[in-house]
Amino acid sequence: MHIPTIKLGDKEFQLMIDRDTIQTAVERLAIQINRDYEGENPLFVAVLNGAFMFAADFIKKITIRNQISFVKFASYEGTESTGKVNELIGVNEKLKGRNIVILEDIIDTGKTFEHMLEVFGKHEPASLKIVSLLLKPDAYHHRIPIDYVGMEIENKFVVGYGLDYNNMGRHFEDIYEIVKK
Repeated sequence: MHIPTIKLGDKEFQLMIDRDTIQTAVERLAIQINRDYEGENPLFVAVLNGAFMFAADFIKKITIRNQISFVKFASYEGTESTGKVNELIGVNEKLKGRNIVILEDIIDTGKTFEHMLEVFGKHEPASLKIVSLLLKPDAYHHRIPIDYVGMEIENKFVVGYGLDYNNMGRHFEDIYEIVKK
């Protein structure tokens, strides 16, 4: 059963993407990665906190050899990007010469993504690709292409399926868009 609207703190949100549509996108991304990395052993790096649900569902559908690790970067307060990216938890694995696949919940402005590419690039990986469940093309103003995108969405603030508003709403299986800012 889908909940049509939710209230988190002082904000109201309405259903934007249901769980079945999300799971279809996750499966499509996993199929692409399984095909593109056949015979490889990529290191998947999930970006916490937002990508935890996406990463869990995605990794269950991966059939190739792999490893997974986690990093934590933060750039949001409330419903707005701060414009500054803070690295809170880094990767402990050796990255040099590895095929690195970053698992991201959403790319909007691209600030966090750009920062991650810079951080990971310094470690001289064999390849560095990004898989993002969601992309806001109207908010993304960088020339760096996103390698794998589950769905493009409007430039609206969203919660659910790992995404949050002030650390609330991550547990919902559907994705909701803000009704009033």
